[in-house]
Amino acid sequence: MTTISIPLFLTQEYDCSYLDGEQAQSAFVHPTFQLTTPVYSQLIEQGFRRSGNHVYVPKCLQCSACIPARLAVNEFKANRNQKRCLKKNSQTRVIVKPPVFERQHYDMYMRYQKMRHGDGSMAHSSPDEYLAFLGSSWCDTRFVEFSINNELAGIAVVDYLDNALSAVYTFFDPELSSYSLGVYAVLWQIEQAIRQQLEYLYLGFWIKNCKKMSYKSEYQPLQLFIDNCWTELTL
Repeated sequence: MTTISIPLFLTQEYDCSYLDGEQAQSAFVHPTFQLTTPVYSQLIEQGFRRSGNHVYVPKCLQCSACIPARLAVNEFKANRNQKRCLKKNSQTRVIVKPPVFERQHYDMYMRYQKMRHGDGSMAHSSPDEYLAFLGSSWCDTRFVEFSINNELAGIAVVDYLDNALSAVYTFFDPELSSYSLGVYAVLWQIEQAIRQQLEYLYLGFWIKNCKKMSYKSEYQPLQLFIDNCWTELTL
């Protein structure tokens, strides 16, 4: 593997969006550096994460709660709830699409944001902001459609990397929440990674005291990037 030097810049502190009362800080890859899927494949192994075209890693002064998480897909064993989810979605149809704007996707994204995160800024995203958040001009990204009874039910945004998939974001029709499409999207990505003979599925950050992020421990054996080393989470 070729060693490359990547310039970073450190943000000012800002209010953490995951833990109340905490201040966050991030180190971003400098925008003058030309990112590619192969480069990002190396960076994600070191705890970095993509948001739109930007790649960053948490560098909070007083907190280390955001821990990168991944799953070795060939070692995964579905639990009872996950098996139930697979059965419920046995007729769910999947289409993998390029990451381009579609009004139907955007409208569902806005319904999802207003239902799940109505007090957040993403609930007011313009079409350009929506695509800038989920897409990327340099990464191999796909929008995976899930349809139930021939109706669009959910979207999983997935990055295809050199030896892994990365789960970027999932949103779904709030009226179909009983299908647990957030869970099904992860299970589908695990199976897709196995079929493509990839090793890992990256799941973003695991945060023990944040319910929106701690659910990832349901996927076992989960690996966490702690002290520059991937280690299995012990429950």
